[in-house]
Amino acid sequence: MPDRPKRVAAIHDLSGFGRCSLSVILPTLSVMGVQVCPVPTTVFSTHTGGLGSVEQRDLSDFTLPCLKHYRRLGLEFECVYSGFLSSQEQIDHCLKFFSTYQDALAVVDPVMGDYGRVYQTYTAAMCSGMARLAELADVITPNLTEAALLLGQPYETLPAGEAGLREITERLSLGGRRSVVLTGASLAPGRTGAVCFDARTGKTEAVQTAYVAHEFHGTGDVFSSVLTGALVRGESLSSAAGEAAAFVRACAERTAAEDLPMREGVDFEPLLGLLIPGKETV
Repeated sequence: MPDRPKRVAAIHDLSGFGRCSLSVILPTLSVMGVQVCPVPTTVFSTHTGGLGSVEQRDLSDFTLPCLKHYRRLGLEFECVYSGFLSSQEQIDHCLKFFSTYQDALAVVDPVMGDYGRVYQTYTAAMCSGMARLAELADVITPNLTEAALLLGQPYETLPAGEAGLREITERLSLGGRRSVVLTGASLAPGRTGAVCFDARTGKTEAVQTAYVAHEFHGTGDVFSSVLTGALVRGESLSSAAGEAAAFVRACAERTAAEDLPMREGVDFEPLLGLLIPGKETV
C-alpha cells in the first residue's frame, strides 16, 4: 500500500462543453479519494452529440512523450484507465502504457460506437487495434455495440434476453481471463444496468436499477469512472458496478427533475458528495 493517494493514469479525450470524458473523470475519481493524472488524447470544443461542427485537436504526438516523462520521474500508478483514442498511433501508445505498468489495474472502456453504429472516426484497423488493447485489460466496460465489435459479429445478431446478455459477457471474458462489465444491459422493462463477469470468482452477476427514460450524454463515462474508482478502492466488481449504476440513476433523476438540457449531460456535480469515502452510498 503506497504512502500516498492511489493514482490513476486516465487516457481519455477532453471536451470543453458537455459533461463527458475527462470533465467527468477528473472530479469523480478525485472525490473518491483517487489522484487522477489525465493524459488527454484529443481536445474537443464540445462533445460530438448534436452541438454542431466541433473543433478538434488530435494529441497523438503527446501520449508517448508523456509516458516517457512519467518513466523518467519514476511515477507509479495503481490503475491505467483508457477511453476514446483518436488514432492507431494512440492505440499503440496506450499499449505501451499498459506494458510499462503491468502491475497496475488495467481498465479499458473500448469507446468505438453506440446504438449499433461505429463512430465515424473509427476505421476497421482501429477497431482491431482496440480489440488488441482490450486483450491486455483486467476489466473492460463495453456497451452492446462495442461488444459486437470486440466479438467480431454484426450488432443485429447479438443474442437477446438475460441468457443472451450473460452469454455475451462470458464470451468477452476470453475464457475467464478478464473481467467484463457489459453496460446498458436491461433485463426487464423499466430497468437498466450492467451484466458483470468477475475473473477472480468466475461468476456472472447482473446489476440493475430503475431506468430514467431520457437519453443523456456522458452517462457511460460517469458509470465507468465510478466503477474504476470503486475498484481502485478495493471493492468487488459487482459492488463497484452497483455503486456506479446507482450513482448514474441518481444523476439522471436529478437532471430529468430539473428539466435541464439533455445534450449537456447529467447534472452530476451536486451529487459528487455521495461518492466521498465513508459516506452512505446512493
